[in-house]
Amino acid sequence: MWWRLNRSQFNAGKGEGNRQALQDIVASGEIPGIIAYSAERPVGWCSVGPRDAFPALNRSRILARVDDRPVWSIVCFYVARPFRRAGLTGRLIGAAVEWATARGAKTLEAYPVEPKSGKMPDTSAYHGMASVFARAGFTEVARRSETRPVMRIELS
Repeated sequence: MWWRLNRSQFNAGKGEGNRQALQDIVASGEIPGIIAYSAERPVGWCSVGPRDAFPALNRSRILARVDDRPVWSIVCFYVARPFRRAGLTGRLIGAAVEWATARGAKTLEAYPVEPKSGKMPDTSAYHGMASVFARAGFTEVARRSETRPVMRIELS
């Protein structure tokens, strides 16, 4: 919900309030992202949708719009601890590309991190790593911060 709300709304709903807000989105029929499963157990999540669904992006100097093109956005991931460092984020990116393409998206944008030292704590990598997006075919289109490129892939 971080990307869907302003800071005061997010802070007021921390915990159960934000969980309920996400459940309300799903109950409305909107699909706020994709889920990865292992043996019928959810083990990963990727939040993806039209950029307009994530108004916090427009309040960010670093993640502001690159141009006027309509884009879809991948804003965050969650991968359960036992499944980290096993390629699941890359598979979630591939699934997000397929999902967005099937829904008519022409351009998919992401806002990963590119750590200065090459490594970072798992808890800080929830935007995804730039190297994983590059392997999936995304290219850098803007950089307003040393560690936060804006990356895109054109969809067919």
